Amino acid sequence: MKNLIYQKQWDWLTSGIALGLVFLFAVALVKPIGVSTQFVIFDGIVWDFFSDDIAVKNSDSKSDYASTNAYLNKGGGKYAKNIANPLNYSFIFVLAMIAGGFIANKLQSNEANRESMISPPVWELRFGHSPSKRYFAAFLGGMLILFGARLAGGCTSGHMMSGIMQTSISGYLFALAVFSTAIPLTIFMFNRGE
Repeated sequence: MKNLIYQKQWDWLTSGIALGLVFLFAVALVKPIGVSTQFVIFDGIVWDFFSDDIAVKNSDSKSDYASTNAYLNKGGGKYAKNIANPLNYSFIFVLAMIAGGFIANKLQSNEANRESMISPPVWELRFGHSPSKRYFAAFLGGMLILFGARLAGGCTSGHMMSGIMQTSISGYLFALAVFSTAIPLTIFMFNRGE
């Protein structure tokens, strides 16, 4: 492992510019980035493994696919089509995000950086150093975010980042809702009155 070229930690400005360029290229060259729908597609793939009528060929629908599940049949069977043929841009993008996060973690310059990612100082100050408690909180938070994203019809990358880039009113409203909820909640959770 010592022969690897270690990842240098980027500051917020460099990271923000890189993220903006990725979104710009994605919108210009392929399509806007959205992630949460792919979790629905993955659920459908697993469900389709055990059932024969989740994603079936149907020439009457817009996408040539249909589903007995009303949610998966949305958009003229678009979700059903993605379940039947999951190797598409969006699904591969999500798999690449997971792989990229794993690789980035392994390329951290030292063990202290990796440890601070598991339990950041602000978390330790409030909740102590317990990786299992941190993992549970991250998992629970991720589940709530995903539930909210599907309830809203899209996630932060689709609604807020891609949406604002395209000057979508729903993107601005979503950003307003996210920050007006996240900032007070963060102050409540991490402010120790010091």
